[in-house]
Amino acid sequence: MVLFSSLTPVFIAVICVLIGMILKSTRKSSKKEKSDTKNKPDSRPWVDEDLRDSTDLHVEENDQMKQDSPGSILHMAMPHVEYILYHLGVGRVNRMRILCLISATLLLSDFTICYLYAGTSPSGAHTEPWTFVVVHDPEIKHKVREIIEEEEEVNYRKRMGDKWVHDLKRLRTNWIKEYLDTAPYLILIFKQVYGRLPNGKKRTHYYNEISVSIACGILLAALQNVGLVTVTSTPLNCGPRLRVLLHRPANEKLLLLLPVGYPSKDATVPDLTRKPLDDIMVAM
Repeated sequence: MVLFSSLTPVFIAVICVLIGMILKSTRKSSKKEKSDTKNKPDSRPWVDEDLRDSTDLHVEENDQMKQDSPGSILHMAMPHVEYILYHLGVGRVNRMRILCLISATLLLSDFTICYLYAGTSPSGAHTEPWTFVVVHDPEIKHKVREIIEEEEEVNYRKRMGDKWVHDLKRLRTNWIKEYLDTAPYLILIFKQVYGRLPNGKKRTHYYNEISVSIACGILLAALQNVGLVTVTSTPLNCGPRLRVLLHRPANEKLLLLLPVGYPSKDATVPDLTRKPLDDIMVAM
């Protein structure tokens, strides 16, 4: 009993030290959680993980939005529109093919209306994140061809792999792209991964790639409807060099290239079939 009494102050001291260590550890943990919460980016409920863009909503944009918010957009009665493309039947659209033999004769005015249609495309938060660069100058077209053929040769020989190259053989495509010189116009479609606010700070372009892809689909249908032909091209690893060549800003990334013209007299197309309706549509 005497021994226990003499050790009591020691036990109390040990317990006090342990309590102090526990409290200190708790404070550190609490500070770390606050720091992590502060540094952790805000959740983006509007972002689909499979469709995440390379840009996030910036703090400076939130500040600008508070200052420049226009409020609710005015709504009006839907106007009656005479759709010029109403006669665009399935049979005609089904004739869309890869066409590399393009006539060199075409005026810009022949297909300016197509851009107007493409510009009506819906987009995330109505940001309209597209730029259509139309190239007619023969020297610039040839430089575009040189860049693409240089990269495409590397793609076919090294990057793409045997299976990809084998799958393309039936379409008779390779890295030689003479139509880039022959076609009277090249349309290079860039997606704007972000925009600029009036104060120069970044503006988020939501779902920019999907928005621009929809605009490209409308453009393709419009080109087909006025009797023009093209081949859809996504030049692998060519975007940065083409952006520099065409003096496009850093926020624009190349999405699609379309050589556009009328078909040449000796043009041929692959005899392709389409999937039946039951394979592409599910009715419930």
